[in-house]
This record gives sequence, structure tokens and C-alpha cells, in this order.
Amino acid sequence: MSDTAPRIEEYALIGDCRTAALVSRAGSIDWLCLPRFDSPACLAALLDTPRAGFWRVAPEDAGANVTRHYRPGTLILETCFETATGRVSVIDFMPPQAGVAGMQVSGPGPTVIRIARGESGAVPMRFDLALRFDYGSFVPWVTRQRTGFGITAIAGPDLVAVHSTIPLEGHDFHTEARFTLHAGEEACFVLAHGPSHLPPPAAADPLIALHATEAFWTDWSGRNRYQGEFRSEVERSLITLKALTCAETGGIVAAPTTSLPEQPGGSRNWDYRFCWLRDATFTLLALLDAGYREEARAWSAWLRRAVAGSPGQMRTLYGVGGERRLPEWEVPWLAGYQGARPVRVGNAAGDQLQIDTYGEVIDALYQSKHAGLAAPGETWGLMCEIIDHLGTIWDKPDESIWEVRGGQRHFVFSKVMAWVAMDRAVKEAESRGAAERMEPWRRLRARIHADICAHGFDAGKNSFVQAYGSTALDASALMIPLVGFLPATDPRMLGTVAAIERELLQDGLVRRYRTEDGSDGLDGGEGVFLACSFWLADNLVLQGRAGEARALFRRLAGLANDVGLLAEEYDPATRRQLGNFPQAFSHLALIGTAMNLSARKGRRAAK
Repeated sequence: MSDTAPRIEEYALIGDCRTAALVSRAGSIDWLCLPRFDSPACLAALLDTPRAGFWRVAPEDAGANVTRHYRPGTLILETCFETATGRVSVIDFMPPQAGVAGMQVSGPGPTVIRIARGESGAVPMRFDLALRFDYGSFVPWVTRQRTGFGITAIAGPDLVAVHSTIPLEGHDFHTEARFTLHAGEEACFVLAHGPSHLPPPAAADPLIALHATEAFWTDWSGRNRYQGEFRSEVERSLITLKALTCAETGGIVAAPTTSLPEQPGGSRNWDYRFCWLRDATFTLLALLDAGYREEARAWSAWLRRAVAGSPGQMRTLYGVGGERRLPEWEVPWLAGYQGARPVRVGNAAGDQLQIDTYGEVIDALYQSKHAGLAAPGETWGLMCEIIDHLGTIWDKPDESIWEVRGGQRHFVFSKVMAWVAMDRAVKEAESRGAAERMEPWRRLRARIHADICAHGFDAGKNSFVQAYGSTALDASALMIPLVGFLPATDPRMLGTVAAIERELLQDGLVRRYRTEDGSDGLDGGEGVFLACSFWLADNLVLQGRAGEARALFRRLAGLANDVGLLAEEYDPATRRQLGNFPQAFSHLALIGTAMNLSARKGRRAAK
């Protein structure tokens, strides 16, 4: 097995709506956190070498021809290995937690199931498992189970039981097996997690679990009401979004990984296994447009719980249960993905002032109320408290959407989103006849709008810029018409789009901003940002350039890997995906643009 992790796009995702695993084309699970998305990894070869933990089920022949796919409408991965002596498939999946859709196919903890099937001929196979708890730092105590061929591994509070239909042997702190599969034969493996102070979890029946998991996902994806020309891309993005959802709380993580770099070998490596408030409205609209009201309701409820309390203490991101303290620290014993260091756990951006977040929260509360996801009284009081606080801070500098670490500035995007908050609050006040709130909010809305137009637009460039007093461009300006601040056909937006096309495109795709001046306080560069490129397509739709928008969308959708997954960024030069993977923000943007191309209008502006 190689000591270097494969390219990001060579991985596929499996998950159970509690946590997730990444499976490589070579049949190795190189990333798994148990029992939650943000728990310490027990398989972490993705961020180091195999010494940090992996689980491979694949032919002995490392040169096998590999193809793979998800079963239609599901998160069940099938990888087919063609060797000189025959063909075998490996089916990987995680049964959704007990109680989801009435399922009771596994224990209370997460379970990973791998089924190897002989399809033709006779294929020598290898099973190799190296559990390494706490991000690769602890080798567990492993014992044989009293019955069957399984093992139990314990490290502190964690217990993992591995059940197998073939004998397993211990060697050099690995659990191994060599076996041959003939056509029609199967070998099944079940890895189940539980607390170490309780008895080991019982093994799920692999075939019953497979049937139930397939039924769960096909039922769920079958409720997708989007019937446009990009149905397959939208369906895969929705399934990915569902997989990144914590079914118990309704929270949706930005990605299931940490520290996958935004530049090969770079240091822009962040932990994305948390829930960003900034994603609130994007997520809400994607779920509602596709007909997933229950998921939208759960996300809306998570949002209201997370931000409850003093608006001045509202954070930019939370744990999947609404946890507020997510301290950032570096993991010194991990070498990083293909050498990209540091590896970070936690995210210090949670402590930043990002004024745009208030706009996202108010917009989501407004959309939730008008979609009937919350009772009228559930959002109004919270909205008033947040708006009152925003009125005291909207004109302050902040770190804004890109979470810069080079100091606070008067970012244009933050001011625009402050306007969004006031605009949605005014509309809500109008609908409620709350005159005492309406008039002062209208005046502040007008003041913010005028301030942005006076200080955030550079006449020389004929474009909105990144920050007051700057001439640098920022792709977040592409959101201006999507949130209803100005029409896409306003001369200032026509100029902004033209300037971004002129200065921020790299091989036809959009960079967030130019990193060369170091103003974001970070070393190195990054790839093109996929969500920003979708936003450009949205603007092209709104400007009547539908043909260009459709061509750009098709190109962006074509950057997904062979199973339809997108990372955060992309490097056109090396044709590699970059950043944490798969990325909810990228898939949300894909859904939004597909909807816009079908509707030929923007979806985001308040009604």
C-alpha cells in the first residue's frame, strides 16, 4: 500500500447521517471519525500515511482495473476490480442510524459494512485493518471475540467490534486476512462502534442491512421534485447534503474532513466538520426547492436553537449539536495530506466577527417563517433582538465571508448582508403591521444601501470592490443581485461581472480574490473556488446570457469526480480537486444554479 494518500477526487463518500467515511478507488477507507463527524478519527491515513489507520478490502493484485459507482439514488458504493484471474466487487455502506425511517438494522452506534462478492473467475483478496484512535495516536488493545471470527478493539472510551465471515489474524498491530473469492461467493465484514464500558455491539446482518439501506436512500431520493435537465447532478448533490446532515440534531456540516489543503502542500488547511451559519439560507432554499420540507424544518430548528441567547454572543459556526466552543489546535504527529501542514482540529474562525452572518441568519429566519417551517411567534422575537444588535455593529470592520486572518476591514460583502438583514426585517415588519419597528428599520436599510454604493463601488474599475478604500476585486460581489441588493442588469453589476471576468478568472473559472498581496494574512495561494464559479453562472442567467451560463454550469458539473462529488476548490493547471471533500457549499451552489437555469430567474431575493 502506498505511503501517500491518493488524489482527493479518488475518494468516495459513505455515511449514516451521523458520521462519514472516505473510501479510495483502491478499496481503502482512509478517513473515519466515530461516533460523530467531529469526533477524533480512528482511520486517518488520509492525513498521514497508513500508520495513522486504514481499512483495505481489495484484490492482492494492486494493478487491477477499477470502476465504481453509487447504486442509483443511494449512498451505497460499489467498486469493481477486474484482475487477470477474475472480477470482484466490494460494496461499502453505512446503515442510517436506528430509528431513521423505522430502520433497526444495526446497534445504537455507527456501523460500516463491507461486502466482497466474486463476480467471475477466482480473485485472491486481502483484508487489512489498522485501527488507530485519536487521529492516529493510539494503538488499541485488540482481543478475539469469543465466538465467530471477529475482534474487539478498545482505546479509552471507544470500542470497535469487527465481525467477519472469514478468519482474521493479528500481525504487526494489524488485523489481516487473505482469501480467494470465486464467482458467487461473498465475504462480509461489519465494523461497529460503541462505548468501551458497555458490551460490544452485536453484528448487523450485512444483507438485511444492505436491503434496508438501499430502501432508505431510494425512498429519500425519490422525493426529489426537481425534474429539470440536470436531475442527476442535483440528485447526487442532494444525497451528499443529506449525508452531511446529523439526523439527531438537524445540523449540516460543511464537509466531513479537516485539513485537506487549498493548494498542494500548502498551509491553508482548515477543519470543516462543523455547521456554518453562512450556509443557512443556501441550505434552506436547496431543500425547499427540492421538496425536502422535513429536512428544511430540522435545519431551521437547529439554526434557531444554535443562535438562541444574546445576539452579541452569536458565533459564525457551531458543532453539530450546537456546541459553541470549538478551539483550534494543531496535530503535530500527523504529516498532513500529501505533506500539507499543519493539520488542524477545531476552527478559530468561530471567534471572529463576521457581520455577514447576521444577514444570513435573518434571511433564513424570514424564509423559514414564510415557508411555514416555524410558527409566526417563533422567529419574530429572535429577529428583533438580532436586528437591534446589528444596528450597533453594521458599520464596524470585520473578517467577513472568507474568514481572513490579516485583520478586520470594512468588507463590502458584510455591509451587503447587513442590508439583507434590514431588508428582510422590514418586509417581516410590514407583514405584521409593526409600525414602531418598520420606520426606523427602513431608514437604516436606506442608510446602509447608500453607504455601500458610496464607498464599496470603485468608479475607476466600474466595479464593486472587496473592501472600502480598496481597488481589489472579490467574487463575493457576485452575490449582490442574488440577495436582491441590486438587479443583475444594473450598470454597476454589469461592470462588476465584467471586472471579475477580466481579473479573477483562471482558465475560465473564478478565484475568490487575489491572494498574492497577502492581505488575508495567510501564506501561499489557492485554487479556483467552485461556489464562486457557480455564482458567476447565476449572474449570467440573470443578465440574459443563458447560453454562457449553461456552458459554465456543464463545465463545473463536469469537474466532479467519477461518483459526482465536488471539493471546495479546483486547480485548473493540475486538474486536481482541492480543499475539504466533499464540500456542502459547492454542492449547494450546484443545486442553486441548476434551479436558476430551470427557472431563468434568481431564487435568493426575498419575496
